[in-house]
Amino acid sequence: MGKAGRRFRELLATEPYVFTTGVFTPIEARLAELVGLKCVYMSGYSCALGYLARADLGFPTMTEMTTWARYIASVVDIPVIADADDAYGNAIIAMRTVEEFEKTGVAGIHVEDQRFPKRCGHLAGKVVLPREEAVKKFKAIVDARSDPDFFIIARTDARNAVGGSLEEAIERAKAYADVGVDMVWCEFPTPDRAEAEKFAVEVRRSFPNLPLAFNYSSSFRWIDVENPLTFRELGEMGYKYIFITLGSIHAAMYAVWNFMEDLRDNQEQAQFRLQRMKLGHPTENHHKLGRFDYFKELEEKYLPAEFVETRYAQSEGFGAKDFRPKGVLI
Repeated sequence: MGKAGRRFRELLATEPYVFTTGVFTPIEARLAELVGLKCVYMSGYSCALGYLARADLGFPTMTEMTTWARYIASVVDIPVIADADDAYGNAIIAMRTVEEFEKTGVAGIHVEDQRFPKRCGHLAGKVVLPREEAVKKFKAIVDARSDPDFFIIARTDARNAVGGSLEEAIERAKAYADVGVDMVWCEFPTPDRAEAEKFAVEVRRSFPNLPLAFNYSSSFRWIDVENPLTFRELGEMGYKYIFITLGSIHAAMYAVWNFMEDLRDNQEQAQFRLQRMKLGHPTENHHKLGRFDYFKELEEKYLPAEFVETRYAQSEGFGAKDFRPKGVLI
């Protein structure tokens, strides 16, 4: 127990800041690891959109989210931080949520202080719990973990909830830190530099060693911001964990839309065009991304030798003995 959580804590302790993007599938997490990202974020909105084709309005259940988290954590060695939404109920339900996420192998979770059912922090209509109830809920969450390295991030939506304010978000963040969460996160309504700075200064005045999380939100059109925050600037403010929440699914939807539009209009030419674009790219060969060679080695190690030799000597396809015909991935 604790291996993933310890690795994430070590990253925070040794890196000026840690950054990544949101994923919702194991192959996205695997690609993140292959390109060299040091951790990965399982995005709740990406899960709602990618699996259910619904906006992030609390539709995924705890069972679904922990199942997806387990799949993701099982294919990578880098630590995974998972979105646990509002922990799917009150403080008592939240305690079970911690127990179930600990079993998945993720390094930690974040939980927000919204009233169930939650919604994306950038959608209107958010309602937060009364501060006292929220504090007790985070205390329950901290107390529920059996692994002391399991990482708990408390998110407050008080800034952009009904009747919210930055001052309330600051006070809540300090109260959550006081009951032992490992990191706090304020969901900001806009990419406002001054608000990000003020939140960091005020919280870290009381908790100078407390790391902060920053959602480099995909709901913000950063290209329209006159002086957008950089990751380096955020790290210097104390935002040690920075993530582009829906980066992967936005990139995937863009690429898939373009391919399907081309397929509709140009039939087989779309496939030719896609393959030309991917020549020599690390994702060109899906057999290799699926680690076929690794599993073939396991067959050679654990299955009867004569069976394996016959299987690969007398069949055709990727991995067959001396199989290199023109027009087939090798």
